[in-house]
Amino acid sequence: MQRRSSAPPLWAFIPYITASAIHVALLALESPAAGPSKLLLMPLLAIPVLVSARAIRSRAALALLLAAIVFSWLGDSAGALFPDAPEVPLMLLFFGIAHLAYIALFIRHLRVRRMPWWALIYAGWWVAMLTFLGPHTGGLLIAVAVYGLILGATAALSTRCHPFVAVGGAFFLASDTLLALRLFLPDSLPDWSNPAIMATYTIGQGLIIAGALIAFRKRGV
Repeated sequence: MQRRSSAPPLWAFIPYITASAIHVALLALESPAAGPSKLLLMPLLAIPVLVSARAIRSRAALALLLAAIVFSWLGDSAGALFPDAPEVPLMLLFFGIAHLAYIALFIRHLRVRRMPWWALIYAGWWVAMLTFLGPHTGGLLIAVAVYGLILGATAALSTRCHPFVAVGGAFFLASDTLLALRLFLPDSLPDWSNPAIMATYTIGQGLIIAGALIAFRKRGV
């Protein structure tokens, strides 16, 4: 009997990879089409999840995976969907929920090893970022501190999962770090930081989803 491959179908990721590359290129070119193209990213990342849904035995795991994608999309779309609301607090809220979904997924469904000692670097990241950015966050200090704690926990817990998930967690954290600097210290980064933020973000999200789907197919989670 032929053994079923543990890898999710590559073709399902092609629309997401293509859209991500186009979006980053449009940002680099400072094209007005960059904004609308951003709204396509998370829906396209949902394609491999939906294609692989039968391989995910736990409906709770599938729900968490889709919730992380949906709330990431809301975070990406906050300015467009809620033009009259404060964008940064909404982004923190939606992405915070997305990260909590990932955290629950990592803890309950994807862990394969103990957390390595070097994951403590993420605790150091939180302290450093709060020390550096804190004076510039104004009334958002508490929200930024809580969000940063969630970000660090996501990255740290990802180290217990498939290597793709662990690397994806690091890229996601790198993206949020650059974004935080861009939001609160805009003069500290060059113009190319916008493409860098989205490049690391799309790589991080893609690797987390790919690693999760590989784990589900291997173990029948």
